[in-house]
Amino acid sequence: MKDTQDIPALIHEIGTAARAAAAELAFAPAEAKEKALMVAADRIEAEADAIIAANARDVEFGTEKGLSPAMMDRLMLNGSRVQAIADGLRAVAGQVDPVGQVMAEWDRPSGLHIQRVRTPIGVIGVIYESRPNVTADAGALALKAGNAVILRGGSEGFNSSSAIHACMVAGLRAAGLPEAAIQLIPTRDRAAVSEMLRAVDHIDVIVPRGGKGLVGLVQSEARVPVFAHLEGICHVYADGAADLDKARRVLLNAKTRRTGVCGSAECLLIDRVFYARHGAVLIEDLLKAGVEVRAAGELAEVPGTIAAQDEDFGHEFLDMIIAAKLVDGVDGAIAHIRQYGSNHTESILTEDDATAARFFARLDSAILMRNASTQFADGGEFGMGGEIGIATGKLHARGPVGAEQLTSFKYLVTGDGTIRA
Repeated sequence: MKDTQDIPALIHEIGTAARAAAAELAFAPAEAKEKALMVAADRIEAEADAIIAANARDVEFGTEKGLSPAMMDRLMLNGSRVQAIADGLRAVAGQVDPVGQVMAEWDRPSGLHIQRVRTPIGVIGVIYESRPNVTADAGALALKAGNAVILRGGSEGFNSSSAIHACMVAGLRAAGLPEAAIQLIPTRDRAAVSEMLRAVDHIDVIVPRGGKGLVGLVQSEARVPVFAHLEGICHVYADGAADLDKARRVLLNAKTRRTGVCGSAECLLIDRVFYARHGAVLIEDLLKAGVEVRAAGELAEVPGTIAAQDEDFGHEFLDMIIAAKLVDGVDGAIAHIRQYGSNHTESILTEDDATAARFFARLDSAILMRNASTQFADGGEFGMGGEIGIATGKLHARGPVGAEQLTSFKYLVTGDGTIRA
């Protein structure tokens, strides 16, 4: 770790190098970017034992720090997770390069031919907690889109992120691309975060990846534009026309597969018609799986549940806890989600096409699903190879932020001595 007492000077140095690297990456051949990622994937596989050993030091640090079980789950790496990082790099490498793609083109009566083409944003700043895999995901997606990236991982994942970052740099070196294309802030000093948020001369957009505290800080203090979601308050609505077997399977996966991810279901809404037909089967399934169900109204009478408090709705538990209540049809579910949701991901369980269409049309969350687990709210599962995060804002990027979402566009206008009257 560098001596980083002068944090502003450090960020200026890193930012200047990133800006220079971005200028080269804007026209780097697709083949070079692909090679960099493939070599990085090979290096991660070769260094798997060292990465896991580094992660063990981070896990020890996180335990001493008193991280929550959800945060510890995000932090921990094992053989399969390291392999998934390498696989993710190869998936991004194999995608079509978005830079230079013609998004639209047309001719004007004036004689001009106009093209709108994808172009890199420039320099991406990524601030994240726990998840060391973000080091690879963010580096790969930014590179694929022709951007330089400055990574500031959480203090708890410092060793793991450093080991993964070294593999990414090895890939850049092998492909003849500037090593400053993917930089990792070499300090745990939290002042680096504040300095990145003010670095308008060096960073074009900030992507925070972490809990409510981190994302709230970024959104309130950043002078650089932000792609972010504050919380993943994801809802599952069991409609009266739901298939019981599908509903049971999807709900359990949505809540219990991994409780610490932002796509984990945090609230179950049950149509009164469904409840009249099937009783408390969904609640009972959750209880049997070890989930603490904080139930409102009639559902609180189900044995094993805990009476919900007002604050349980609109709360991101990131744990084996879920809030639950009965609603009057799809409109009741929509009203509840509009009041308590975070515009992240909602799933409707129904066999009725019109009801599903109403749910999709009248909610404005970044991701809406039908008969599918909210745990699919993930760039890799969307075929993006990975993601930097889920954006719930309404400008530029929404949902999983993959390589394509890390581009802007420019207009290429061609004439033939054309002048304006």
